[in-house]
Amino acid sequence: MLAEMTGLNEECGVFGVFGHPEAIQLTYYSLHSMQHRGQEGAGMVISDQVHMQQVKGEGLVTEVFHEDLLKTLSGSASIGHVRYSTAGGGGYENVQPLFFKTHTHSLALAHNGNLTNAIAMREQLERDGSIFQTSSDTEVLAHLIRKHNSLSFKDQIKQSLPMLEGAFAFLIMTEDQMIAALDPLGMRPLSLGKIDGAWAVASETCAFDVIGAEYVREVEPGEMVIIDDEGIRSEYYTKQTERALCSMEYVYFARPDSNVDGLNIHSTRKMLGKQLAKEAFVEADVVTGVPDSSISAAIGFAEESNTPYELGLIKNRYVGRTFIKPSQELREKGVQMKLSPVRKIVEGKRVVMVDDSIVRGTTSKKIVSMLREAGAKEVHVRISSPPITNPCYYGIDTSSAGELIAAKRNVAEICQLIGADSLSYLSIDGMLEAIGRPSSMKNCGQCLACFTGNYPTEIHDHTVRPHEKISLI
Repeated sequence: MLAEMTGLNEECGVFGVFGHPEAIQLTYYSLHSMQHRGQEGAGMVISDQVHMQQVKGEGLVTEVFHEDLLKTLSGSASIGHVRYSTAGGGGYENVQPLFFKTHTHSLALAHNGNLTNAIAMREQLERDGSIFQTSSDTEVLAHLIRKHNSLSFKDQIKQSLPMLEGAFAFLIMTEDQMIAALDPLGMRPLSLGKIDGAWAVASETCAFDVIGAEYVREVEPGEMVIIDDEGIRSEYYTKQTERALCSMEYVYFARPDSNVDGLNIHSTRKMLGKQLAKEAFVEADVVTGVPDSSISAAIGFAEESNTPYELGLIKNRYVGRTFIKPSQELREKGVQMKLSPVRKIVEGKRVVMVDDSIVRGTTSKKIVSMLREAGAKEVHVRISSPPITNPCYYGIDTSSAGELIAAKRNVAEICQLIGADSLSYLSIDGMLEAIGRPSSMKNCGQCLACFTGNYPTEIHDHTVRPHEKISLI
């Protein structure tokens, strides 16, 4: 919750289905279930095996795909996308799926992640004659595919993907084929499902649940899953694979009812809260979580510490997620619109406020202040992840160290700045233990770059934004 207001924003969610007469409706409901992954834009491209049609727009799924519009569409295959802009910025032209028409076939691309070598690749492609239609890093793949047009479509993609660096989960569709592909480190989640004999692919399994699809398995790092009228088959475009899934999927991004890489998100967050209570117990009268993503961790903290859990903060569910607002001033106003303390619960109490992360610190300070104004005697802040000390270049919008309150401040300084009586974060080892991937494992399978500064891929100089002087408090 705190993260969603202050800049810890995931790029998007993707969904695709092939071979189902209600592909459009299935895509609509699945995108709606993943609205938390992006609220700036939504789109889908539909195929009837002969022609492809694109519908997209800025705004929420329900705003873009109104009922009268859906009635005009037809097709048995569709890929869809919900977007929070990182690389390339906002704007209608960058709303995905991107759609291209050539003399041989049409091509649609939906992408979750961020390509760290996109600028260098774009410059090279432009020198070779490519003309880009958007400022999105996703378009790089379309031009790479085009360069290999003497090959079969599958091999065009197979030759293009190894040239990309960074994090990506792609859905690629032509008139008669859909291909899902995951980066060699599997940094973004991508799952395979089945419904009424048709195959589906989604960023989160909650998308399968809402349409009644059966979860089959995860798409593996470095894998291409090819789906067409002949069925489904799998190939690997590289043998150099090693799992490094974004740890923040477990901490914050994914919905509690989703399963990511075999782990249920709600259960995992409860374990994060339990581990946090073991590491940072404090005598208190009540534990409360910052809605919504921190509720599970707060319940775990309360159970482990034997402290009552209460709804000390209530979320106004009729206000949009404030991270889509362009200015910090509007983000801060959004805090007061979105959250209200429950005075009868916190008044005169020692309160443990559990949250998933602190990015800039502005929202945390306001929530602590709100709890005190509601009569809380003490406010102890507990964070169910380690301090975010380093930017992310893989699809989370914290690509400048100047945005991060923990980059140059220790825990005591942050505690003082947000006005809490005490502050503790979960340790890295504790987080991995709670997830079930302890640091003693040869490969924990998690990307920890935002906590450690050890990036699993090369970070190019032009990927890093110029230092931004941002007032954190």
